[in-house]
Amino acid sequence: MERAIFPGTFDPVTLGHLDIVRRGRGVFDRILIAVARQREKQVLFTVEERVAMIEEATSDLSGVEVESFEGMLVDFARSRNARAVIRGLRVISDFEYEFQMALMNRRLDDQIDTVFLMPSERYIYLNSTLVREIARLGGPIEGFVPEGVVRRLKERFPGARR
Repeated sequence: MERAIFPGTFDPVTLGHLDIVRRGRGVFDRILIAVARQREKQVLFTVEERVAMIEEATSDLSGVEVESFEGMLVDFARSRNARAVIRGLRVISDFEYEFQMALMNRRLDDQIDTVFLMPSERYIYLNSTLVREIARLGGPIEGFVPEGVVRRLKERFPGARR
């Protein structure tokens, strides 16, 4: 059974992320969504909250697991018997960074391949940073993130103009 890892911070998970998961399930038997702890990066939600949001958002998808990790991705992938890492590419600026990371991961472990998937064009502009900023300013976030994430963002920014 082929397993792939879809790593990220997912702060918060967006409909674009979920689109990549669904596309990945068309290629791989199992997808392990690996939520990075990211000690060096400022995050809005704890790793436990991010895992819970993703579990809720993917509860209707078979063959999808969610787990947090820290350390090197290739070590985590190897420990979970994953043969591939899935990365989403939205715009050309994503490619340079993702290509560099894929080459470094290959150098660290040439048995783990990186597979690039493009989201649906309706999600091409979407990222977690934009969603957090819209939520912080009280803008509409419906249609960008799953309902459970909408609720949590509104709880996190209760004083935001709506």
